[in-house]
Amino acid sequence: MLCNKALAADSRYLYSVGGVLTPALMVICLLWVGVVDGIGFHLGGTPLAFTNLPVTVGLFGFWYGSHSVLPILYSSMNEPNRFPTVLIISFITAGLLFMGVGICGYLMFGEAIKSQFTLNMPAKFVTSKVAAWTVVIAPVTKYALTINPVVFSIEELLPSIHQESLSVSTLVRTVLVNSTLVITLAVPNFGSMMALIGSFLVMLVALNFPCICYLCINEGRLTKYQIVVNIFIVL
Repeated sequence: MLCNKALAADSRYLYSVGGVLTPALMVICLLWVGVVDGIGFHLGGTPLAFTNLPVTVGLFGFWYGSHSVLPILYSSMNEPNRFPTVLIISFITAGLLFMGVGICGYLMFGEAIKSQFTLNMPAKFVTSKVAAWTVVIAPVTKYALTINPVVFSIEELLPSIHQESLSVSTLVRTVLVNSTLVITLAVPNFGSMMALIGSFLVMLVALNFPCICYLCINEGRLTKYQIVVNIFIVL
């Protein structure tokens, strides 16, 4: 079991680093295409379209829904008492990054921008190819880290003698990843279905449940302003 935990810890560090470097590289590629490769930044179109607001909120909220990974990160810290600071810095950094990419993408490609800005980047540029391959690699760096909580839950159901086996741990991870791949290829429109389920559940976990739990835990100790704000967020 200790060997399994050490192996999992090493993989968490590796994939965590990859999860940080891949979006940073994509942002650099976007700015490079706009500044160096001559796409430029242009004002035009409708900067605020309220009809697309629900989709925008869903897209932004989806990236704040990695709650299943947070306990693993907390347990991996040398100083767990600094975890709130880590969360604040991480969420603020992510928010600024999303906002910056959104503004740059709109100024570069206008209303013609697609769901992924890499699809708008001219294929003739080397930077565009680097960004496209980074999009391919990014899920690989994140999937192993995201699937860890599922693996741990499955391993806890196994007899204690098998929990200490490295071969069993490897088998569980291999079967889980391969079964996901087979289902993805076999089920029609699986991507759209998972996008709907993921967005629905992530928005519940990222926005609704925290506010509801906050209201329940602090019942009778909140001001009317705090109550109204939390109810507004839930709605």
